[in-house]
Amino acid sequence: MKKKKVMLLGNHAFVIYNFRKELIKKLLEEGYDVYLSMPYDDDKVPKMISWGCKFIETNVDRRGTNPIKDLNLVKHYLKIMKKHSPDIVLTYTIKPNLYGGIACSILNIPYLTNITGLGSGFKEKNTLKKILVFLYKIGLKNSRKIFFQNTHDQEVLTSNGIIKSKHEVIPGSGVNLEEYKYRLFPRTEQICFMFIGRIMKDKGINEYLEVAKNTKEKYGERVNFDLIGFVEETEIELKEEINELVQKGLINYLGYQSDVQPYLENVHCLIQPSHGGEGISNVLLEAAAMGRVLIASNIPGCKETIDEDKNGYLFEAKNSKDLSNKIEQILLAESDELSVMSRYSRRKVEMEFDRRIVVNKYMTEIFEWTGG
Repeated sequence: MKKKKVMLLGNHAFVIYNFRKELIKKLLEEGYDVYLSMPYDDDKVPKMISWGCKFIETNVDRRGTNPIKDLNLVKHYLKIMKKHSPDIVLTYTIKPNLYGGIACSILNIPYLTNITGLGSGFKEKNTLKKILVFLYKIGLKNSRKIFFQNTHDQEVLTSNGIIKSKHEVIPGSGVNLEEYKYRLFPRTEQICFMFIGRIMKDKGINEYLEVAKNTKEKYGERVNFDLIGFVEETEIELKEEINELVQKGLINYLGYQSDVQPYLENVHCLIQPSHGGEGISNVLLEAAAMGRVLIASNIPGCKETIDEDKNGYLFEAKNSKDLSNKIEQILLAESDELSVMSRYSRRKVEMEFDRRIVVNKYMTEIFEWTGG
């Protein structure tokens, strides 16, 4: 009997590996051929190939808005889909969703779309947004099922008349509760805060650095601020500012880390000051699974992970003063209070964000459209 083929389209091997590996392994166990279309990397791609996946190198310019390059991406998707004839295609992130969806529609191949966030282009009323609305309409038009990671993104696309396909909100990418186990909450007098993410303006790094500097100057050794992530090449001034704060002993910059668990284990609170465009923040889910207290912007994709005063606090996005006030609440809390919040974080993730929920949703749809 001929094996059914599933093709995943993504913009980064690290993201597909970290957040889709359980689904990929389940598909392989069920006897599917799994094709991965994404940029190559030296670490994650060989691992996925070793499981039995077939890899197709695909260059995806995640930041560019060049229509010629994007047209080439559609041509590439058409070429590989004609060659491999997948029975169903799973698309993730903006460009694979849009241009992969267009290619699937042209070839009449069933596809499932995952809206991992609408991106910053949807926040402005300009030409880029008009182009995005047009592309979303044609890219999602024939999707067999659209998975949203938060209700805000769902409402934006439905209220704008962009989608008419079946759609459903799922708990983000979920979190692997076996991989991210609960860790004992640190019982130290020094309270440690951490930022993990791409180091760029839209992720709220400026607010984090400002508050870290002011709080450290006020509390001294009572507090510690860590920073993990890759500084985008365009952020020259940010690099200089981070280096200056490190030299002054106001923050610790730990660079990019492929595994953040050893670092999260030693902190009390994760701060996610993003300005918007999130699906559901994976780093908040991972930190919560490990029992860390959370502080995050009160925006879609972050607020879903926090029950106010129970496992963390929400603050107004871009508002450094409000963020500072929430940090003060952590610093003024008793150790036992923080421990209770820590355990609540873990329970919330167990109840609402178990990755098995996401895998089961996908497998149900895949069985339906491929015949199992």
